[in-house]
Amino acid sequence: MADTPSVKSVETADDYIHVRFRDPDVFDTIRTPDWAADVARDISNGAEVRTGKRSGSDEWEIQSVLIKKQVGTEKARDEAKEIAQEIEA
Repeated sequence: MADTPSVKSVETADDYIHVRFRDPDVFDTIRTPDWAADVARDISNGAEVRTGKRSGSDEWEIQSVLIKKQVGTEKARDEAKEIAQEIEA
């Protein structure tokens, strides 16, 4: 996969802190695959990963990582970056 992207935004909603790496509007399809959640949960319990596929591409890229809200914003940002590095390495 590509180089690990930088964090574009961090937003809190419902039970999760959404750490966005890429704009969802650039993707034709967005999914939350189980295999990525398995990797994410090794780093942050209950985390989920949203991946997207651009038009004309077979590559899936991380769009955002969802971290449980109780960890706090700074820790969520750090854990999301670690998850992205693990998946896109």
